[in-house]
Amino acid sequence: MKLVILDRDGVINQDSDDFIKSPDEWIPIPGSLEAIARLNREGWRVVVATNQSGVSRGLFDMDMLNRIHEKMLQMVRSKGGEIDGIFFCPHGPDDSCRCRKPRPGMLEEIARRFRIKLNGVPAIGDSERDLVAARGAMASPILVKTGKGRRTLKSSTELEGVPVYADLAAVVDALLRGKIKD
Repeated sequence: MKLVILDRDGVINQDSDDFIKSPDEWIPIPGSLEAIARLNREGWRVVVATNQSGVSRGLFDMDMLNRIHEKMLQMVRSKGGEIDGIFFCPHGPDDSCRCRKPRPGMLEEIARRFRIKLNGVPAIGDSERDLVAARGAMASPILVKTGKGRRTLKSSTELEGVPVYADLAAVVDALLRGKIKD
């Protein structure tokens, strides 16, 4: 099985330091939905792994998070794509849970659910915590410059050996051309 793991905010949709709190605030990054559809057409399964501490912070509830994710799924489907799973951590940074990135628990849960090892599975994110979680789960971290990506490039100490691309569409181009090995 060819699998790719995507962070949500900053990779698929525009990010906000004020959190994405409603479907109206969920705005896709140009080309990201089409990139997911291209992956699907080439036999890739796509899953999302996203920290959503806005739930524990009281900024939105689970119903609203589900509505945001439903909008994402509908918009991906409108481009001919599919997301095979959405994994999220609703906990805050002080909750010490294993599923919150940079800890690898969420990615390890993806491995269990899909019954695969994550060695070599591309895990695409825009923050240092995405990269650290990918490495901790033995996946292959990839950084995009969208979202917090440019900030991450300037400040991260976790970039050694991490491929960097302009956006999700550029990563997908490289994956489909065999420039990134799965």
